[in-house]
Formats: sequence, structure tokens, C-alpha cells
Amino acid sequence: MRASDRFLPGPVLGIETSCDETAVAIVAGGVVLTNRVSSQIPVHRRFGGVVPEIASRNHLLTILPTVQLALEDVGLRGSDLAGIAVTNNPGLMGALLVGVQTAKTLAHAWQVPLLGVHHIEAHCWAVMLAPPGTASGAGDEAQDWPQPALPCLALAVSGGHTSLYRLDGAGRTELLGATLDDAAGEALDKFGKVLGLPYPAGPHIDRLAQDGDPRRYALPRGLRNRRDVAMSFSGLKTAGRLAIEAARAAGCDLSDVREQADLCASYQDAVVAQLVNTTMRAARQFELRDIVIAGGVAANSQLRADLIAACDAEGRRAWPTPAAYCTDNGAMIAGLGSSLLHAGERDDPFTLDASPTLRSSLSTRKRQRDAARLLPGS
Repeated sequence: MRASDRFLPGPVLGIETSCDETAVAIVAGGVVLTNRVSSQIPVHRRFGGVVPEIASRNHLLTILPTVQLALEDVGLRGSDLAGIAVTNNPGLMGALLVGVQTAKTLAHAWQVPLLGVHHIEAHCWAVMLAPPGTASGAGDEAQDWPQPALPCLALAVSGGHTSLYRLDGAGRTELLGATLDDAAGEALDKFGKVLGLPYPAGPHIDRLAQDGDPRRYALPRGLRNRRDVAMSFSGLKTAGRLAIEAARAAGCDLSDVREQADLCASYQDAVVAQLVNTTMRAARQFELRDIVIAGGVAANSQLRADLIAACDAEGRRAWPTPAAYCTDNGAMIAGLGSSLLHAGERDDPFTLDASPTLRSSLSTRKRQRDAARLLPGS
């Protein structure tokens, strides 16, 4: 099967508003034609994290202009689209509603198919898209490109989610294990906040850690002796805070870049070690050769390097998501939506709703439709 055969050949608009990024992209045949992101990081940085109400209000201001810019990028009208995909779960309720209501309205007005997409599943599917730069306009034809073989294992790791999935196809995912408490990205951001780094702290920790000594501070590696593939970062988060407090008490100048580098290197090494060890244990346990690294933390340089090295040592193949598709973006939504639409999936623009905590897959989508048919008047 050609890589592009997993996607609709026509252009699909993807809308992502699950948290603090207003993102819109257009994908055709697995090729990203445009990928627009209106970031709210400067707005939330002064609060040290995302404020849901502020995020929702900013989505309202930017969603339609961002859609218009995306269409202008490729010279299309709304009625030219083959479909619209939108994140409808999981995420912040108010933020999700902005994207869902916009997508429903546009799909009805333009008379094009609509599909609600699972945010984390879209992160995992983003690696299936053509690499950035494959196409520059709507007239370019999709080329073939390397993709992981299915079924494969996917590590989805971000500020709000740290999970391991088996991917059998678009919409066919199985949760194998997840963190029991904090997500890895959250643990990095909270550590950086205590250390005094700007929000979001993950990229700053990654940069500082490259010049630090990961052995200077002994920090816990999490759940190493379990038979399942669960993870935990709450203990590490506490240990990291205590290490910072102990360093200050010992007279260390934590405004010194070298001191920050050692703390960041030690903490990041502990986070990455647990992620890599658990992922490789899952690959062996479920006999999966190809491993996808997805989500915002998938951009972390040490995680990518260490997981690639671990896969090479065991004869497996690592598939890091391209950096452009790691953080929240519309391309991953349009990509998964294109594949689901290609498989015949559709949602009713009058009934699709936001579900902030829903963990959906193709099988649950089918159960939802079956349940809806049993309701009075359906």
C-alpha cells in the first residue's frame, strides 16, 4: 500500500482548539498543504500555565481568521473541501466548544462531510503524514514516503497525557498503559517553574540539559519493577523540587547557568529513562517492532535519541514525529480526519459535541452510533 492510500485524495480542513493553540491545516492525500498556528503562549506565560477561560476567549478571536488564512494559502474555497475534521475530545471544554461549533457551522454552510477527531490519537497518527516540505501548494501531488508498519506501538507524551497505544489503523487504537498520576510534560513544566524557567519549561530544560551532568543529582526512575506498562511522575516531581531546595540550602547559586544545567540534565534523564524503559518493555510484551514517538514532549532531543538507540539495540524501528507535528497543530487533525473519512466515517453536524474527557476509538465511535439509534425519536 502506498503511504498516500491511507488518506482521502481531496483536501481536508483540520481544526484544533483543545488547549491554547488555535491551529488550522489542510491535508490532501497525506500531504500537508498549509499548517497555520495562532499561539497563545505569550498570553498564558505571565500566569505560569494555561488559564482555560482566557484560552477559550482567544480561540473565539482567532479561529475564523486562521481558517481564512489557511484557505487563502492554497487558493481554495470552503465548498472545495472534501471534508472538515475537528478535535472534539479530550481537552478543555470551552476551548473544544469553539472549534467544534465552528466546524459544525462551516460543514453545514459549505455542505461538506464532518468528523470529530480524538486529540491524542491524532498525535499518534501525525507520523503517517508526509514529511514537512513535501508539498508547497494545492496542486502538488502526494509522493510516497516511509511510514511505520501496522500494528505498531505509540508513545503519546505531552503536558497532559502520557500513554502507550497499539495502533492497528486510523481509529483503531488500544490503550496499553498510561501514567497513574502526572504526565511527563507536566512534570517537566512544574520542575522548570520551581527552578524559575519561563513557561513552557520543557524546551528550556532540554536546551540547558545538553550542557549538564545527568549524574550529579540522584533522582528516582519511577515504576521499574511492574509487570504492566504503567508510569508515574508524581514522585519524581517531588524529588525534583526537594533537589532544588537542597541545592539552594547548600548555597548553590541557581541563577548560574551551569547549576541549572546539572539540575535539568539530572531531572530530564530521570523522565526520559522511565519513558524509554516502559516503552521498550511494552514493545517486548506486545511483540511490536515499530515504535512511534508522538506529542509535544516527542520534540525532546534526549527522548528521541535514547529511544532510537534503544530500538537499534533490539532490532526495532523508532519513528519520531517530525518536530513540526509534535506540538498541537491542525495537520495532525486533518491527517487523521482524512484517513477516517477515507474509511467511511462521518459525524452529523447537528449532533457532534465536545467531550473533554472522552477516550474514543473507531470501536467506541461505533458503539456511540448504535446507542444513538436506540434513543427515542432516532
